[in-house]
Amino acid sequence: MKIKNRLALHFSLITAGLLLVILAVIYSIFYNLFKNDFYGHLKDRAKVAAQLYFEADEISTDSLNHVRERYLAKLPGEILGMYDEHDKSFIGGAHQYWSASVIDKIRNKKFMQFTEGKRQTVGIYYNDNQGNFVILVSAFDELNYNRLIKMAQIMLISFLVINGLLFFLGRWFAQRSLAPIDGLIMQMNRITVNNLHLRVEEGKGKDEITALARYFNRLLEHLQNAFELQQAFVTNASHELRTPVTSTVGEIEVALARPRTPEEYQKTLRSVLTDSERLNETITSLLELAQTDMQYTQAKREPVMIDELIWDLHDYWKKQKDAGKLVLEISKLPEEADLLRIYANKALLTIAFNNLIGNAFKFSNNQPVVCNLYADQEMISIKIRDSGIGIPAGDLQEIFTSFYRSPNGRSFQGSGIGLYVTQKIIHLFNGIILVESEKDKGTIFTVKFRPSVI
Repeated sequence: MKIKNRLALHFSLITAGLLLVILAVIYSIFYNLFKNDFYGHLKDRAKVAAQLYFEADEISTDSLNHVRERYLAKLPGEILGMYDEHDKSFIGGAHQYWSASVIDKIRNKKFMQFTEGKRQTVGIYYNDNQGNFVILVSAFDELNYNRLIKMAQIMLISFLVINGLLFFLGRWFAQRSLAPIDGLIMQMNRITVNNLHLRVEEGKGKDEITALARYFNRLLEHLQNAFELQQAFVTNASHELRTPVTSTVGEIEVALARPRTPEEYQKTLRSVLTDSERLNETITSLLELAQTDMQYTQAKREPVMIDELIWDLHDYWKKQKDAGKLVLEISKLPEEADLLRIYANKALLTIAFNNLIGNAFKFSNNQPVVCNLYADQEMISIKIRDSGIGIPAGDLQEIFTSFYRSPNGRSFQGSGIGLYVTQKIIHLFNGIILVESEKDKGTIFTVKFRPSVI
């Protein structure tokens, strides 16, 4: 059963239960009202009958009946019984209707009212100068009984009609409420392995559907990154490993084609050594990339204080490049320490910043590198500035591609995956990375994060 039908059914059942309780209460109120009202009529009739009979001694029984019928409208199916202390009836035939035990109960309790099937009965104890008597009046409240039957029929029809309307109204309301989910499902159906870049519309609301779309988009982003990382690893591994291996095999085949002089063998071995070193560097880089990718897809996030991370980096590079090589500048810090906190993985952030700082030292021939920290209530900014060879303007769009190396930097040792990994890590934690560079004057990498509210 679809959710909208289930919601409509549950809504109808709940409202039906409430409506049934309300109708039952109303019916019970009217039932008791009619019943008590009829008991009142029976009691009045019993008192009037006693007064007419016991206070009019000279009137005959026939005359008494004539007066009673004239001044008191006879009730449907009415039975009147009057009994003395010996349970003797004063009305012909009535002595057979009520048992002696019922008469005794009325004599003891002075007043009783009870039902006998559809009939209602009232019994009173009447004290007169002629003696003590028990008077019982019983009748069937036909008028109110028919009213209750009619009321029950109207309530049943109303119950069925109202619940039918409520079911269709509930289904319409559920369909309208769940329409965004239907749209979300249609968008999800269009997303496959071949187009993981697509995203569902999140909207501008703050309800559960918007949250579902947002979390689904985050899941797609992680899946897309995982696929891209896997594809990039396979593509780069096959390309980067093939070149040095092919070169090494070619050099060895040439060397073995005919006898060589020791100088030629040494030259060949040096060439093979160079290719082997390149192969070793490539394998190391690929393993590093695979390890980073694995941490990237399984990264455990925790609060990270950016100022503490920068000081840790400063201490690390002071040991690597001597004191003073990494110059730490603090431009501005907020008064609240929480504004220096982001929700990230410290190990991955350390890899990203070490890549930027390491490249800055490498491409500036170990000249001092400046790390500048600026933070306010809206943004945390870290700048890594060097005075190295710079990056040509045409290569700025390519430097974050895996294994890409700018022509003016190929004389430096490296594999070309550092900036690719750095960008992935920065984006993972909702940061941005920008680059400014001028050839032969230096490069500035700027990393920006928004403070996390945890």
